Amino acid sequence: MDHLPLAAPAAAASAPQGARRALDAYKTALATAASAAAYAVMARSMARELLPDELRAAVRWCAAAVRARFGRGDRERHTVVIRRQFDAGYPENHLFDAARAYLATRIDPRAMRRLCLARSRAKEPDGGGRWSTLLCMEPRGSTVDVFDGVEFTWTSVETGGDDKKKGGKGGGGSPRESLELSFDAEHADTALDRYVPFVMSTAEELQMRDRALRIFMNEGRSWHGINHHHPATFDTIAMDPALKDSVIADLDRFLKRRDYYRRIGKAWKRGYLLYGPPGTGKSSLVAAMANYLRFNLYDLDLSEVRLNSSLQKLLIHMPNRSILVIEDIDCCFDAAASRKDIKAPEPVEELDPGYTSDSSDDDGWQKNAHRPGAAPPPKGITLSGLLNFIDGLWSTCGEERIIVFTTNYKDRLDPALLRPGRMDMHIYMGYCGWEAFRTLARNYFLVDDHELFPEIQELLSAVEVTPAEVSEMLLRSEDVDVALRGLKEFLQEKRRKIRKEAAQYMISEIVHDSISG
Repeated sequence: MDHLPLAAPAAAASAPQGARRALDAYKTALATAASAAAYAVMARSMARELLPDELRAAVRWCAAAVRARFGRGDRERHTVVIRRQFDAGYPENHLFDAARAYLATRIDPRAMRRLCLARSRAKEPDGGGRWSTLLCMEPRGSTVDVFDGVEFTWTSVETGGDDKKKGGKGGGGSPRESLELSFDAEHADTALDRYVPFVMSTAEELQMRDRALRIFMNEGRSWHGINHHHPATFDTIAMDPALKDSVIADLDRFLKRRDYYRRIGKAWKRGYLLYGPPGTGKSSLVAAMANYLRFNLYDLDLSEVRLNSSLQKLLIHMPNRSILVIEDIDCCFDAAASRKDIKAPEPVEELDPGYTSDSSDDDGWQKNAHRPGAAPPPKGITLSGLLNFIDGLWSTCGEERIIVFTTNYKDRLDPALLRPGRMDMHIYMGYCGWEAFRTLARNYFLVDDHELFPEIQELLSAVEVTPAEVSEMLLRSEDVDVALRGLKEFLQEKRRKIRKEAAQYMISEIVHDSISG
């Protein structure tokens, strides 16, 4: 009992000491964590500066593989198998080819130890060839793709190589390729409803971008095409930069508005009227549009078409994602009489599904020519027949089409062609301005400035000269100094002629006034 009073002070003394030890341990832990974070930041910075990109990419790939293999064991995984070929029913699986083309753009060759490299030569209809390279995974290889924040794992699988002795019609020992798409079960809707369509659309865009463009001409009721290698692009075409940007923006907007056109009840097409003096680049703009969109061109010569029904057959046999071009539209129809109905009836021609492009244009007339009372051959197609395809009932026979009319004289066109809803955008291709000349100088000589530029700029503002004329002068020499001096002298001569004509006109006016007075 005598020792009890001493116990209380001892306990009271030990309490502050325990708190102090806990506080010291907490401070030590914070300091250690801060030091570790600082070292981690420093190590990361040093790795970025010292380690090569290949090694860092390999480390990232390994970390992703470890996370995919061990970090998601508590989540249910789903796998979609995309086989290259099926046993029956579907000889080819287009999704397999689309997925492989898509993955070729996502594979990092620095992060994978084994890859398959294929190079093939596609034969073109004109006898030429085009080489293409494809990078793909080897069997048992895998890669991770991220779409809308969701990780998708692609794995290449090869099966069936050891089944030579097995029965069944499918035996034979040839290995079967397939791709496996794995993802968390909670993202099944995203995978099937959004990711797979995205893969398909991306592969289609890649195919459109890499394919050789073609230009088709009409002969009777058939199209005949050749490869189209026109080099014009929006980067090289000589036109006003603001106008060029507006055309590009309009094309981009058109491509993205499929659902919009369906919602408002309009055919998914766009019309452009290119007008201006000869030599101002209207045909080059059409070629630039085709190269930008990767659409084939269909150059329609209306002088080769004799019947409205033949015109309809030509136009409905154009595929989607194509450009219809009618050049010099003002020369194709008589503005005063083009909309009048032809009194002689046309022979009735059915749009039969078995129609082939080898049929001649006048088959229908020849079949009826021997009949009693047959009408004489019609004189030609009418503007009404063409307009019916542009925005009439026949306008919905295709999708994602561009229609381009060109003319040197807009004032000669029938007003029916100019009304709203037919040609959506009117583009004036004018004379060569300063910015257009700078584009030409950059194209021909890779220069953005020269000592003669100020004089040429002043001359361009005083005379009317087409980009074709400027291009002709720049082509006369590969020496930039010689070519620009020749262009300057050409523009000076034009200015002298303009001043001389103006002076002669003033003199004639003075003489006329003096005689009249």
